[in-house]
Amino acid sequence: MLDSLPDFAQRYGPTALITGASEGTGAAFARHIAAQGIDLVLLARRPDPLRTLAKEIESTSAVQVRTVAADLTSPTLLDDIADATDGLDIGLLIHNAGASVGNGLFADRPPSDALHLLDLNCRSTVTLAHRYGRLMIDRRRGGIVLMTSLSSVAGNGYNAAYSASKAFERVLAEALWMEYGQAGVDVLGVVAGLTDTPAARREGLVKPDGTALGGFTPMPSPDVVREALAALGNGSPLHTPGKANRAAAQAMWPVPRRDLVMTMTDSNADLYGLDRLTAPQPR
Repeated sequence: MLDSLPDFAQRYGPTALITGASEGTGAAFARHIAAQGIDLVLLARRPDPLRTLAKEIESTSAVQVRTVAADLTSPTLLDDIADATDGLDIGLLIHNAGASVGNGLFADRPPSDALHLLDLNCRSTVTLAHRYGRLMIDRRRGGIVLMTSLSSVAGNGYNAAYSASKAFERVLAEALWMEYGQAGVDVLGVVAGLTDTPAARREGLVKPDGTALGGFTPMPSPDVVREALAALGNGSPLHTPGKANRAAAQAMWPVPRRDLVMTMTDSNADLYGLDRLTAPQPR
């Protein structure tokens, strides 16, 4: 049963643009927002899962759904989605697309991996938040949700480029919360922990039984989405879904950076089944 959010459609309708919408958290956002009576534009690389999701939503609700098969790393991104969004009043942007490129030491991977993450997690975020944020500012209402990660709290050995790109999204969300908020536009950075998604299972982060290595407990996508949408417009630039994740995030901030980077790196090693690294010593 999807939660009903009072006045949600009035504040963020009539149409929402959701990236990374073909499965997992993006699909959960689509279902939950459709339940609020808001039309959808669903964007992802693979057209078939998008069409399947669109048919499901249209068969169970009164909303209209458009789909766009596009690559968020393309320099022609706005042109690629223009036909589907021009003329629509986009009142809500959910920027959920983003992926790691595996794990490993930064110097052992080709630089193209890190540059791809910058295009996906940073460049596309700037492009869409600027384009649709400008339109929301002009009409003086709307909402933007940027999905970031607990990995953004500190640099992560074995996930250097990913954690850095997610830190960019988190800090941008905080700044836009202040700037866009002057015009009545709500911005939220969702600092998510490990989430049970098809992508996480394909990468081996979440096992078939729903558990994870290293003692982590993945959070179901629908629960992440419920908390994120309930937190939008509630006066804070960031929200971490899940009580355990919030407790972990709050405990991280006072920790000295050296210790925090070590802890985050150890967590990655445990999660991926890799050897723990040794912290550099003063010379």
